[in-house]
Amino acid sequence: MSGFESRAVETAQGDVFVRLGGAGPPLLLLHGFPQTSLMWRDAGLTMAPHFTVIAADLPGYGASDCPPAGQGHDAMSKRAMAATLVEAMAALGHRRFALAGHDRGGRVAYRMALDHPDVVTKMAVLDVIPTFEVWDRADARLALAFWPFSLLAQPAPLPERLIGAAPEAVVDNALGEWGSPPGVFSPSVRDAYVAALRDPAHVHAICEEYRAAASVDREHDHADLDRGRRIACPLLVLWSAHGGLATWYEETGGPLGIWRRWARDVRGHPVDGGHFFPEERPEATAGLLLDFFR
Repeated sequence: MSGFESRAVETAQGDVFVRLGGAGPPLLLLHGFPQTSLMWRDAGLTMAPHFTVIAADLPGYGASDCPPAGQGHDAMSKRAMAATLVEAMAALGHRRFALAGHDRGGRVAYRMALDHPDVVTKMAVLDVIPTFEVWDRADARLALAFWPFSLLAQPAPLPERLIGAAPEAVVDNALGEWGSPPGVFSPSVRDAYVAALRDPAHVHAICEEYRAAASVDREHDHADLDRGRRIACPLLVLWSAHGGLATWYEETGGPLGIWRRWARDVRGHPVDGGHFFPEERPEATAGLLLDFFR
């Protein structure tokens, strides 16, 4: 990311790797699977003239540290990951900030908004619905289209061994089968995502994150629903016009209908592109985010 500074930010759960650039109010950008903060290489640059952009590798992903061994699923729960990122942002001098998350990063983002309402000023979630809703509505379409949900949540060491044996196959399947046309990902970007899945400790942390999504994250979400706890800040929801979210949940009003159970102020619409539309259409994505956050 040209003009961005790379930094490791110390937290109680290890270092968080971030890329920083731009000027203005702080905006934290979070990535999904199998990406890293590199996914914001184009959209982040477009937003940098208007915001201080902080693109972070999620805890346990990319160049960020993994949680200390032996802590189980809880250490990679969205609650724990959100708390670590809040600590990292405070260390950078940002105690209140806007937030956008794609895929897994979107799950960390909405948990952060629920658990730290005084921190998040505005939030955007990209191609995601709440984890509890995913599992509560799961069917053959989810199992076949987004295999990481079930495969990576299996007990260790099966998914770790599968990913470790063929990280190229994992990345190529995701980038090629989830709706993005050929040529979106350069060989160097594809190789960077493959490299991020070569370290056994990070692969284990990622699998623990998916196990948390199938267990403790669902429990946290369910508890919030039971208490009527809702996201207080304005929420922008964007989703792929060609992906599952565009058609799977029509009976409940689509993604907006689902998110309105979770937040008070919700707006959004589909974006022309596949699951990785922030990389496929970075200028359009950045424009939508800028319109919302400004």
